[in-house]
Amino acid sequence: MANPTNVLSSGIEITGSIRFSNDMIIDGKIDGEITSDKGRVTIGENAIIKGDVTAGEVKVYGKVEGKITSERCELKDKSKINGDIKSKVFSMEEGAQLSGRTDIGG
Repeated sequence: MANPTNVLSSGIEITGSIRFSNDMIIDGKIDGEITSDKGRVTIGENAIIKGDVTAGEVKVYGKVEGKITSERCELKDKSKINGDIKSKVFSMEEGAQLSGRTDIGG
């Protein structure tokens, strides 16, 4: 497997930090940090994340309460973010909700 994808499906609840290196799809509830140096994380529509998210690329379809730090961040139409975003490349679809500050570029 060249680039395996890790999946935490709906119905899974984790309290604690998650560290990964490739791709991860999260559709459950996480209470803790999510960290990857260069990996990609997709926060699914059913996901509720309470903690900071740091990864190379972050796509959010669900809810995040915490800071997002990434090279590339995409907020999809039904996402809800309560926290700051720091990203080199940022996109936000119509319908996405953001309550926080953004630091884009650099």
